[in-house]
Amino acid sequence: MTDAAHDTILIIDFGSQVTQLIARRVREAGVYSEIAPFNAAAEVFARLKPRGIILSGGPNSVVGIDPPMPPQAVWDAGLPVLGICYGQQAMAQALGGTVHAGDSGEFGRAFIEVAEDCALFDGLWQPGERHQVWMSHGDKVDALPSGFRPVARSEGAPYAAIADESRHFYGVQFHPEVVHTPDGARLIANFARHVCGLSGDWSMAEFRATKIAEIRAQVGEGRVICGLSGGVDSAVAAVLIHEAIGDQLTCVFVDHGLMRLGEAEQVVSLFRGHYNIPLVHVDASETFLGGLAGVSDPEAKRKFIGKAFIDLFEGEAKKIGGADFLAQGTLYPDVIESVSFTGGPSVTIKSHHNVGGLPERMNMQLVEPLRELFKDEVRALGRELGLPEVFVGRHPFPGPGLAIRIPGAVTREKCDILRKADAVYLDEIRKAGLYDAIWQAFAVLLPVKTVGVMGDGRTYDHVCALRAVTSTDGMTADVYPFESAFLSAVATRIVNEVQGINRVVYDYTSKPPGTIEWE
Repeated sequence: MTDAAHDTILIIDFGSQVTQLIARRVREAGVYSEIAPFNAAAEVFARLKPRGIILSGGPNSVVGIDPPMPPQAVWDAGLPVLGICYGQQAMAQALGGTVHAGDSGEFGRAFIEVAEDCALFDGLWQPGERHQVWMSHGDKVDALPSGFRPVARSEGAPYAAIADESRHFYGVQFHPEVVHTPDGARLIANFARHVCGLSGDWSMAEFRATKIAEIRAQVGEGRVICGLSGGVDSAVAAVLIHEAIGDQLTCVFVDHGLMRLGEAEQVVSLFRGHYNIPLVHVDASETFLGGLAGVSDPEAKRKFIGKAFIDLFEGEAKKIGGADFLAQGTLYPDVIESVSFTGGPSVTIKSHHNVGGLPERMNMQLVEPLRELFKDEVRALGRELGLPEVFVGRHPFPGPGLAIRIPGAVTREKCDILRKADAVYLDEIRKAGLYDAIWQAFAVLLPVKTVGVMGDGRTYDHVCALRAVTSTDGMTADVYPFESAFLSAVATRIVNEVQGINRVVYDYTSKPPGTIEWE
């Protein structure tokens, strides 16, 4: 958010792989939250004017050289603070305690014993009780700052939870944000609702109203051009922006030749038929497929597609008499995966075509109303806006489209083969009543050909991989456990109905270590 319209909790990120789960737990408690990397926290703190602060875990050691630490304003503001794992250690170190660089730590399931009452435990844990938590630490606090008392201990951490009630400072060595700490969400809710005193009334209706006001304030009398990709993110962004500024918005749907079967027609029908939103339909398949010819590197594909999109939007903006803003359906996971918490490039997982700003020559500003939302929250907003379920409930589809589901060089022929295989797969999933139980399912056309036998003849055709995962926000994902009979039936249909494929395999990889998409 761009102002303090909500009662907000600021989460300062020290590089934990699960920081986004803290934000989810806070939002599930009905309180708005935002994540800021530690080296931008002072600026974000001043902008948000939060009502509470949570310090995340992280891979560093506070007893190392130049460790990342919270800005001094965190301790001086008189606000409640909750430190988690590294965040607890940073709190202890900054306020006069000491941290021991452990030779061994606690990793995985552990049990803590509650020693004293604490506001975090209200209505949940009582002194003398033992509760399961999830630990993942080497270092540990070995001397408390003045004013703190231990309120829980574990076998490997005598200060598994600490509290300074007078300053509303709390620290836990375990990770309450993960599902492996069964009561963790309620502990975080206690911090947000009871310690910080927030009402817990944040909702999509409130987000909608606030965002509409923000869009109007940002855009003024300017014109906005919005790129539609065919997915739920850009559709929700477009409808929200249209509600805010009406015909100041023009949508551009680029058919880059990399869409799913029948998707172009569906998008055009929705926006012209249901919403009467000004829409420019551009068939740019020759441009994209021509530019991708011979390109096999995944990052090169993404970067070409991103540049081609920008070039095309620039041309369309000129055609409508100029536009001051480019709207995009960027989501929080896009931002988190594309920008490292230190601001450096080394831990970027993958480039997203709609993250990272615009070329200076365009002289346009970005409008990204969904930038703080996770995918399931976007779906909730879509329902709040009244979008048809066929759009709101559809599986995610990447901006680069089928290009990143065809490892290696992309051709029109490969796209046509993959479109048909993907349609068969999703048709079988829907017939089995599994579509809504799966976060994302799709086919991948591998750069591998194998020998097969069809009838009495020899074939030498492509291998198709099937992917299906369950997830909440796309940041982590588990493989969907299809029954073998289902996969056999899908494979039979694809081989029989899709010319060019003679072998089908299933991807059993979770995220991490893999990503959901193959490229």
